[in-house]
Amino acid sequence: MLQKLRRLELPPPRVLAFILGVFASFLVLEGYLIARHGFRLLPPGLGWFDLLFWAALVFWSVRVRIPLPLSASMSHLFLFSLALVVLAPPWIAPLWAFLFQPSDKVWYKQLFNRSQDALATLAAALVWEFFQSNPLYLGTLNLSAGVGVGLGAVSFFIVNMGLVTFIIHLANGTPLREVWKKNFGWLAASYFLLSPVALLLARAYTMPLIGGWGGWTVLLFLVPLYYSRFYWDEKVRLEQAFDATLEVLMHALEAKEPETRMHSERVADIAKDLARARYGDEAKAMEIYRAARLHDIGKIGIPEALLLKPDKLTPKEYEVVQSHTTLGAQLLKPAEKVAFGPVVYNVILHHHERWDGRGYPKRLAGHEIPEEARIVGLADAYEAMTAGRPYRKAKSSEEALQEVQDLSGIQFDPRLVELFTQLWHQNPLWRDREAYLKAKEGSVSRFTLPQLYLASDSPSPSEPDPRTSGE
Repeated sequence: MLQKLRRLELPPPRVLAFILGVFASFLVLEGYLIARHGFRLLPPGLGWFDLLFWAALVFWSVRVRIPLPLSASMSHLFLFSLALVVLAPPWIAPLWAFLFQPSDKVWYKQLFNRSQDALATLAAALVWEFFQSNPLYLGTLNLSAGVGVGLGAVSFFIVNMGLVTFIIHLANGTPLREVWKKNFGWLAASYFLLSPVALLLARAYTMPLIGGWGGWTVLLFLVPLYYSRFYWDEKVRLEQAFDATLEVLMHALEAKEPETRMHSERVADIAKDLARARYGDEAKAMEIYRAARLHDIGKIGIPEALLLKPDKLTPKEYEVVQSHTTLGAQLLKPAEKVAFGPVVYNVILHHHERWDGRGYPKRLAGHEIPEEARIVGLADAYEAMTAGRPYRKAKSSEEALQEVQDLSGIQFDPRLVELFTQLWHQNPLWRDREAYLKAKEGSVSRFTLPQLYLASDSPSPSEPDPRTSGE
């Protein structure tokens, strides 16, 4: 009985409405194609065995799909769908994409997956049909087949990825650009480069090279297709491994410097709100959030004796601790072309620069400092001011805000100080550190070692201590 109830579970209304809309669109357009071309179970040139063979390929391609990070997956379905579009009347390939897929325990997920794949195939079929009815020539050379398949692949990609991106956005609230960038941006080139294979599969099936049956040649093509799938799978696994490794590094840093428990998390939340207010772009805000989580990663390479020293640092010690910015950039350098863009490196390297040019490591001033680093630098300073350290007591939220305002145009970008002040008066969760930690307790798996709390004098604003924000 409980199992039956689970099958009747419904998604949020807007998600359900979108799924039903996609399904209805497929039915309407499929009906249009059938009415236009006529419904024949066995189209000219194809028998039952042929149709079952391509149904098996469609099923197999979806069955071995690769999971992507944000509740999505990808497969080689588009190649077999495009090949079937070339071989059969336009209505068959969309119907096969809808019917021949593995079952999903959640009915509405299954309905969406089948409908959006069928709708993407249908878009490719319409493009192919257009170029078959309106041939494109370059001199005496007929380009209709190549252009039709290429643009059919483009249509399939846009419809397929667009529908998946939008439903993830509806279901999880994840920004559209974030879903696209994380899941699909890197796939576009592979789709377009592989699209000619669909035409080769169709042509190979109609012109047998082995054993008098074109299916043998098609099956041989599955070998290189498998290796392209292997590349996609390895890329996804590599990115997931990087994300997991970074989480481990953040845990290690918090264990090494336990009095800064959840420091990076709070800095990231402040920076995200500030970036959102500055740009009005959720994707950009999330990019800066991720960079802020890593801003102090270089402290992994700094001796604990310096990070936890209760007294003022000597000039030589100060120089060693300052090096955490360059150490952090060097630590993540191997991942530059795989996992991170320039925003992450700018934040790690320059979040201790000052508006007046007296920061480090490069003593940049004003707009020379990347804006993402200015945002994280301000967030880092406020968080550090309101957090206890071995060498000073924490300031109240009001005292920290006043210090941020006093250092406007000196340490901080004046425009960002204005935005920060506006956000602060809206009483966000991060405004009060104790309230923030209490709200986060238990919601995020973190090291929760007891804080080391030693009293000593605070470093002066004119001589920033790099163990904190550089205040």
